[in-house]
Amino acid sequence: MRLITQTYGLVSKRLLASSARTMASNRVLTVDNINPNVITMQYAVRGPIVIRAVELEKELAKGATKPFKSVIKANIGDAHAMGQVPITFIRQAKILSYFSKLEFDTHFQFQVLACVTEKSLMERGGYPPDVVKHAEEILGGCGGNSVGAYSQSTGVDIIRKHVAEYIQRRDGGIPCDPENVILSGGASESIRNVLKLFMQHSAGGKKTGVMIPIPQYPLYSASIEEFNLGQVGYYLNEENAWSLDEAELERSLAESHKDFNTKVLVVINPGNPTGQVLSRENIELIIKFAHKHKLFLMADEVYQDNVYAEGSKFHSFKKVLCEMGKPYTDLELASFHSVSKGYMGECGLRGGYVEFHNLDPEVYVLFKKMISAKLCSTVLGQAVIDCVVNPPQPGEPSYDLWKRERDAVLASLKERAVLVQKAYGSIEGVSCNPVQGAMYAFPQIHLPKRAIEKARSLNQEPDFFYAMQLLENTGVCIVPGSGFGQKEGTYHFRTTILPQPALMKEMLDRFGKFHTRFLEEYKD
Repeated sequence: MRLITQTYGLVSKRLLASSARTMASNRVLTVDNINPNVITMQYAVRGPIVIRAVELEKELAKGATKPFKSVIKANIGDAHAMGQVPITFIRQAKILSYFSKLEFDTHFQFQVLACVTEKSLMERGGYPPDVVKHAEEILGGCGGNSVGAYSQSTGVDIIRKHVAEYIQRRDGGIPCDPENVILSGGASESIRNVLKLFMQHSAGGKKTGVMIPIPQYPLYSASIEEFNLGQVGYYLNEENAWSLDEAELERSLAESHKDFNTKVLVVINPGNPTGQVLSRENIELIIKFAHKHKLFLMADEVYQDNVYAEGSKFHSFKKVLCEMGKPYTDLELASFHSVSKGYMGECGLRGGYVEFHNLDPEVYVLFKKMISAKLCSTVLGQAVIDCVVNPPQPGEPSYDLWKRERDAVLASLKERAVLVQKAYGSIEGVSCNPVQGAMYAFPQIHLPKRAIEKARSLNQEPDFFYAMQLLENTGVCIVPGSGFGQKEGTYHFRTTILPQPALMKEMLDRFGKFHTRFLEEYKD
């Protein structure tokens, strides 16, 4: 596979160039003795193209003349940054105002985060009783009835209980023990914590191999590199809607044994960056493969609410393996969810969880000891998780508004998923699979030979060159596919579907005009 080489190349070169100056200053920590994995790790969604996009925004703010009036950041799955409004039940305060002659009266309908942050608000009245009950229940699980207190390292117990109840409802009654649930600062923190457990070389000196899909979300490649693990890529089948083939899994695993002691299989469903939703049959195939080769399965399921395509449905790995019965229920599984995606989009509040299935009890004790060094995840983030897994129920005062807002967000995302796929699929030199779920499209761009040669002459990956040209000429910020991994000789980019409809249409218009000019300039 070819991963982007220049993503942090500019930073690395600057670091190395300054090495002599740094050493001359007699500092203890230099780029010559820093953990080398920190230099070599890459995280494309915040790489040099995004850095340049921020610079362009600052230049525009200072009055610079550009071929565009604004920068559109389609590089990262940050819903609120793209204009999504918070769900009222979670944290939005609705201000109802009216004037009566010269008098002004304001009434605030405070919601859960407001109430748990400032308890006195609940005493003033004027907001739904189910919100009050919800907030009081969360605060009752906090030390001193305050979200300013540490929670247990595993999280607030009542919230863990609500997560377990949510998982049990989601999975059709399959039991979930709250003791198997750990709350964390987003799913990313839990994912990295689980990967840390495998930072041990085998007796033969081989690193632990971690199988990840290609294309993949760079959290995995970056963390694997940082933790000195071994990246083992398996290709998703672009020709079959980014599905997963058993033969490819077998090939990847067999080849990995030359260099690594492979123990972990990562699956992202719905997919990031590829937007596919795995069928139940595909999930069963994966479970059988993991069991056959005794692999620890990590199921990244943070987009489980984001399913749009007709005929597509989210199936949790835990539910499927439990329904498959013995011997598959013996599989070790860690599954992850987050408040950053779904209909919530609360990226900045950092709430998430991991549920373990069939983890060795002694390992679990050590895992909890390891996370205790970080004390706890943010309690406000935990409170948001509680709102997600324990939302208003039919008949409660907040239910109708919550359901209306949730359904509207998901319907709008579905509209944009269809719009993006059709738009890119209709442009010459671009092909795009349907966006079945998640928040991204991963179109393939068919670049002219002259454009590829131009990129190579600049020591750049062709899709990086294309993405940078797109940014400089239109202000549209995307991430080149080489930052996620792709088959040799193919070029892609990842774009989110998060810009609101009007901005999305503007982005697609800018893209289409640029692409036409680009093909004309570099035509063979």
